[in-house]
This record gives sequence, C-alpha cells and structure tokens, in this order.
Amino acid sequence: MPAGHDHTQGLTATGRHRGRLTAVMAISGGIAAAEIIGALISGSLVLLADAAHMAADAAGVGLSVLAAYVATRPATDRRTFGYARAEILAATVNALLLLGLAAFIVVEAVQRLAAPPSVGSGLMIVFGVVALAGNGVSLLLLRRGQAQSLNVRGAFLEVASDTFGALAVIVSGIVIAATGFTLLDPIASLAVALLILPRTWHLLRDAVDVLLEASPRGIDLTEVRAHMTALEGVKDVHDLHAWTITSGLPVLSAHVVVDPAVLTGNRSAAMLDALQFCLSGHFDVVHSTFQLEPAGHADHEPSACL
Repeated sequence: MPAGHDHTQGLTATGRHRGRLTAVMAISGGIAAAEIIGALISGSLVLLADAAHMAADAAGVGLSVLAAYVATRPATDRRTFGYARAEILAATVNALLLLGLAAFIVVEAVQRLAAPPSVGSGLMIVFGVVALAGNGVSLLLLRRGQAQSLNVRGAFLEVASDTFGALAVIVSGIVIAATGFTLLDPIASLAVALLILPRTWHLLRDAVDVLLEASPRGIDLTEVRAHMTALEGVKDVHDLHAWTITSGLPVLSAHVVVDPAVLTGNRSAAMLDALQFCLSGHFDVVHSTFQLEPAGHADHEPSACL
C-alpha cells in the first residue's frame, strides 16, 4: 500500500541552490576564458590545465543547473517520479568530464617533461591570483549546499580542485621567476591532475550507486528489518528494497507479513502509520511503500529477494 502522500515534488536538493550554481557557472566560465588567454600568451601548461579544468567545471555546473530545472517538471503517468533522476545523470557526466580532463593533462605534462618550453612567469602569477579569488567566492557560495546534493557537492569539489590548481599556478610562477626552473610547469600540471582524480572517483562512485539503485548510504537494511519486525503485529518482512531517486530522496518498499487481526480488524491504516513513522523517524525515509499480507502469501508470489 502506498504511503499516501506525494513526496516527490519540491525535494530535489540541487533545485534549492540553482541560483548559486548559476553564479558559480558564470564565475568559472569567466576565469576559464581569462586563463586560456593567459596560457596562450605565457605558454604555461599549468595555466592552460587550470583553464581547461575551469571550463569543464563551468560546463558541469551548467549541466547541474539544467538538471535542476528539468527536475522541477511534474511527475506524469509515464515518469512517476518526474525528472528527478536527471540530477544524477548530470553528476555522472561531470565526473566523466573530469576524468577525461585529468588524462589530457597527464599526456601533455609528460610531453613537456621531455622538452620544457619557456613560460611567462609574471602572467602566470597574475592569472593565478585572479583564479584563486574567483574560486574563493565560488566555494563560499556552494559551502552549505554541498552537504545536501550530489550535484552541488560535485561542483564544490571541482571548485576546490581549481583552488589548488590556482595555488599551483601562483607557486609555479614565483619559483620559475626566481630560479628559471621551467620544468616546474609540467610538474605542477601533473599535480593538478592528481588532485582531480580521487575526488572525481568518489563523485562517480556515488552517482553510479544511485543509478544502480544501491541502498542509500547510512541505511542498513538489516537494521531496517529489525525495527519493522519489532512493531506489534508484524511477523516478518520480505522483498525489502531501498534506493535513491536523487539527492535527498531515498525511497523504500517492502512486503510486510502481519497478524490476521491486522487485516480483519480494521487495523491496516494504523499499521501503515506505524511503519511510516518507524521509517521516517529512525532512517529519514519519508517515501515508503508497503504491502501488508498474511502469512503464507509469499509462497505463491514470484521469486523474491531480501
């Protein structure tokens, strides 16, 4: 039996931060454009790498903003949860863009290690400072929302990586200006690539878990079953499934074996209320679906799991 309430509308976490994401997209795009110009003039690979990173971030955040808009479209008979899953698709694309970017930086840096060109250290420092200031503003804009949405978290992690990239540009420029050690430019570029990879892997893993409908993090189905079977009148729980539609929207369904008196004594509604209170109170799952059934009903159901 359904929970009886529509919990799918207005709950997409990314949508609540769409304005901030739009501002970050504009900042990242502006910094990327400036750094591309600076890289072409100075010949710095680390500046070009940071520019490419910023451009990828701007594109990724743009996808997140688009997904947040699409996710607000209402549910239909064909798409019963609306377009909320579009946010997770955008997060996956963000991660794949960053992985491709890291590979590009590594290839270019290895080539330059063999033959490091001369670079304009003064321009590196100037554009590095500009990037650092812009990234600082973006981090402040995303700081709160990154704990609520995979897309906002992805944008936050990307900007954090960009911040380290900007620092690498500044430090490299200072060292090259002081010592003439131009080999530091491709070395710093490799460091930028290494900063991208672990954060990107975590983002991709979380997004794929949602797409594969893995149990939400923090929800132990063994513990969920124990809580449900502890309720008076509940004999057993099977076909227990929990998954995530999008950031901040876990859902759960289960077949619940109950005492005959629950079904024949007009206690079904009270049992549903107790189950829903249990799930929302202990596990923060507000969208749940339960099938109440007598003992033995599972014997003629299709092959079940969990």
